[in-house]
Amino acid sequence: MSQSLFTRERAWSLLNEHTRSPSLIKHALAVETCVRSYAERQSGAMGLVGEDRVALCETWSATALLHDFDYEKHPSLEEHPFVGIAILTEQGWPEEIRTAILGHAEYSGVPRTTQLAKALFACDELAGFLTACSLVKPTKSIHDVDVAGVRKKMKDKAFARGVNRDDIVKGASELELPLDDHIANCIAAMRNNAEALGLQGTAAASS
Repeated sequence: MSQSLFTRERAWSLLNEHTRSPSLIKHALAVETCVRSYAERQSGAMGLVGEDRVALCETWSATALLHDFDYEKHPSLEEHPFVGIAILTEQGWPEEIRTAILGHAEYSGVPRTTQLAKALFACDELAGFLTACSLVKPTKSIHDVDVAGVRKKMKDKAFARGVNRDDIVKGASELELPLDDHIANCIAAMRNNAEALGLQGTAAASS
């Protein structure tokens, strides 16, 4: 089956077919936003233009949207992301996408050997953490989140305790980026898509 069929649009449809939780949908969008920003950097570094550039960005976006699409129905370590991978395999989704999704779960034992897999892992926990940092602001806006504040919150073990700080640090390392740069990159990406993420904030809404 042609890889051109495995688009962001199809991934979005599959995500919504299996996921009803608004927070999980927003998380998928946040991770996609960050991963796509790295896709754009990667395509630029590779000198890709036109259809090749679009194809790479579509693949990375689809991967991010689908990384947790089975989580709502199958949240256990025994099932997620393995149930989702079985569905993707049956539907013929490319191995690159499936392997990256497996790799975002450390316990799967699947190594992250591609830039896509590394970007997905690096952005997953951080996107969730940046969302949490936004929502505790008086304005609930990503525009009021900065690197220094994020680093401070990372040290507060009581804040967003479900987010694995070690994965955030490891993810930046795998991308061969200083942690502050990775945080700044994801903040910038999420600011550019703040409205879709529900993080534009109350100040913007009332102005």
